[in-house]
Amino acid sequence: MTKWIFRTALAVSAAGLCAFSLGAAAQAWPAKQPIKFIAVFPPGGSVDQVARILAQPLSQQLGQSIIVENKGGASGSIGTAAVAAAAPDGYTFGVVFDTHGVNPSLIPGLPFDTRKDLAPVILIGTSAMVLATYSGSEYKTFADVVAAAKAKKNVNYGSIGSGSLGHLAMALLGKSGNLDWQHVPYKGGGPLMTDAVAGHVPLSIGSVFVTKPHIDSGRLRPLAVTTSKRSPDLPNVPTVAESGFAGFDAPAWWAIIAPAKTPPDVLKRMNEELNKVLKNPDIAKKLSAQGIDIVGGTQESAGVFIDKQINIWAKVVKDNGIKAD
Repeated sequence: MTKWIFRTALAVSAAGLCAFSLGAAAQAWPAKQPIKFIAVFPPGGSVDQVARILAQPLSQQLGQSIIVENKGGASGSIGTAAVAAAAPDGYTFGVVFDTHGVNPSLIPGLPFDTRKDLAPVILIGTSAMVLATYSGSEYKTFADVVAAAKAKKNVNYGSIGSGSLGHLAMALLGKSGNLDWQHVPYKGGGPLMTDAVAGHVPLSIGSVFVTKPHIDSGRLRPLAVTTSKRSPDLPNVPTVAESGFAGFDAPAWWAIIAPAKTPPDVLKRMNEELNKVLKNPDIAKKLSAQGIDIVGGTQESAGVFIDKQINIWAKVVKDNGIKAD
């Protein structure tokens, strides 16, 4: 009986110490060391830009340095694996793109479980993708493209790569509307736009950020955007949903995540500080220049959004037999 009481006391004491240490760590955060933002794509892309736009004002608010480290590769999954494997102490966060919701179904054998090993911190924002055609194209409206696809007129479209959100959005649209079109994958937005403006590929689907400069120059004609509401950057371009596909919504998006066991108080504080950053007019302007519509909000709302994305694209990948590049 005495041994049992002693063991119980030890267990209670250990649990108390653990709770105390976690609480103390949360209270001391972020004084201990610089915070690392792992941008899961290479320098120069939108994920890298978003990480750097947020890092400076966040650093000022927290009174702690924030280091942006790029870990690109495998559609963002290499950097995300590094976040999942990091110590859950509040000093490592990941800046992810919409591929975060696609990778669980697209890439076999991921070294982490997206839902169990990672915690959502905040949904930074979303952006429309734009279906566009070159200026000399026969397609004047999205309805023209739909009619050609239904008539099986060999409609081709280009995206930034197999398994990209643009590819999946078009696959979802094709399946739901019984539309016959063929995918032409490119290695990124640059090569896609080069061929799109030259008319080598009749249709392109890409982000507002990638596509809008060529729309402004008159070399590309926008036909539709993939979000449920019109893009503030392209207010005269109809949505796919307006064009006969009610409820269709396929936004690009950016979010911040953390290792799953990061102290809840730290996650809450980081969420609050990031929401403050997103409300800063100068930061909002910089993100808007990237074609991003700011969302912000709670950890819970970010988690609901990401879960929904994982479910939607898992079905599209399975139904269409889509493989990664």
